Amino acid sequence: MPDPSAPLRKLGFLTIGLFDRDDPARGHESTLAIIELGEQLGFDSAWVRHRHLQYGISSPVAVLAAATQRTSRIELGTAVIPLGWENPLRLAEDLATVDLLSGGRLNPGLSVGPPMRWDDVRPALYPDTADAEDFSYARVERLLRFVRGEAASAFRGTEGIEEFSERVEPHSPGLARRLWYGGASLRSAQWAGEHGMNFLTSSVVRAEQSENFAEIQLSHVRAFRERHPDGAAARVSQGLVVIPTDGATAEQRARYEAYVQSRTPRTTAPQGPGRMMFAVDLVGSSEQIAERLYANPAFREIDEVAFALPFSFAHDDYVQILTDISTRLGPALGWRPSNG
Repeated sequence: MPDPSAPLRKLGFLTIGLFDRDDPARGHESTLAIIELGEQLGFDSAWVRHRHLQYGISSPVAVLAAATQRTSRIELGTAVIPLGWENPLRLAEDLATVDLLSGGRLNPGLSVGPPMRWDDVRPALYPDTADAEDFSYARVERLLRFVRGEAASAFRGTEGIEEFSERVEPHSPGLARRLWYGGASLRSAQWAGEHGMNFLTSSVVRAEQSENFAEIQLSHVRAFRERHPDGAAARVSQGLVVIPTDGATAEQRARYEAYVQSRTPRTTAPQGPGRMMFAVDLVGSSEQIAERLYANPAFREIDEVAFALPFSFAHDDYVQILTDISTRLGPALGWRPSNG
């Protein structure tokens, strides 16, 4: 069993929240049940992925609003909300509302860039303003200002019987410190550090100066912390796909291994015009996965993770995987459950 020199401090998980087109309620209920289970197992955080015009969570803030009423301790995050689909002022209102409902447990993860399949969706999403929309980092900066309580309106006062605020309401004072940027490039890591955000690094990075995934990710972690006011103490969360099989049935193990094998070819070289590199999914016993994680130089420089649950698995598979992560893999990494 690996001997962790720096114990893992925070253990989280990420789910895409898939559902059936003809029965979406059941999929959403499964997602909420998985988040509840995560709290019961002592996970520090649960994160939901964002999908538009697909059969996955399209409104993570609404899903997490429901989760706030079914949990009391676990932190709730988004990984990530693509701001190209959002109005920063309206999103700031929603985020603050859910953060207050959660008692200060919300961790919004964000990203920028044009919406996925932009040419297909632009007539519906921005029929009148598509050419004027700014999908740069400036969109995140607007959200940061609103969440921090800076002015969103030139008017504050009373008109008739109605009172107006100059800032986004409600205001949640601690929320700004829990905003994360999900970045896959060196520039994104640097930008997040310069703007005092937390940094989410996942199983996808851009091959800019290397074609070695671990080397690329390590360079992002270090670049982020070099630019962040908190330096080495700046928060980084790593999200890799891990599939422990300690408690799996023989049928599950075979299916999990086939899933990983089908996805491995894309990890051997940069993919597409963006030269995206994918991490290899880790499947096996918790001891085997822990050894492979400790061999990853980026993992050795972080102390919190949000392991991604595989796409398209069944609810019972997620229960087994989460249980193994919390009872076997987490302890192998020096982590202890939070049940307070």
